[in-house]
Amino acid sequence: MSSPVVRITALTRSFQQGDARIDVLRGVDLSINPGEIVALLGASGSGKSTMLQAVGLLEGGFGGKIEIAGHDATRLDGDARAVIRRDHLGFVYQFHHLLPDFTAIENVVLPQLVAGKGQAEAEERARELLSALGIGERLQHRPSRLSGGEQQRVAVARALANRPALVLADEPTGNLDEATADKVLVQFLELVRGENSATLVATHNERLAAQMDRVVRLHDGVLSQ
Repeated sequence: MSSPVVRITALTRSFQQGDARIDVLRGVDLSINPGEIVALLGASGSGKSTMLQAVGLLEGGFGGKIEIAGHDATRLDGDARAVIRRDHLGFVYQFHHLLPDFTAIENVVLPQLVAGKGQAEAEERARELLSALGIGERLQHRPSRLSGGEQQRVAVARALANRPALVLADEPTGNLDEATADKVLVQFLELVRGENSATLVATHNERLAAQMDRVVRLHDGVLSQ
């Protein structure tokens, strides 16, 4: 049996507001295997984004342990965490955050160049992903000339460009109309399954969560499975 791509143990996160301490995460445990797609359900403010920030190694201040692709990321310094993000993680956000002065294909090529791939290999990978997402004819368009759904498809391709072991998605279709959201989600799920990436998708949408392999719920900082 394969080892989990990510193993989270007793994860905690607290914030101080004046004299009050707010416990956002209270001893969260979660493991995700290769190719498994897990929906993280919770109402707005339940701590979903905080949990993704922790697993994505985007900020410190967390208690507990996070292991990613066999690496104990808990006590690493900023540079070492950046290497794990580059080599093992892919991110999809509610808003696409594309670079406005770069074309669709350039937005997908750039993270590959940062990871050390050659230009030709990076362009081939970008074309493959964007074509699979149905926008192979829009490679040379900048974000301002793409629809919202097309922009989010580019963001998905960018997240998968370096074949991450773990994909983290925070309300990835939350900024789209229902019909477009359904199409983008189907394409996203097909791609991550094809890549065998472990995937954690934060959402408040029960209908979308039902399309994934497993659902976990975050309520008042406690995760139920």
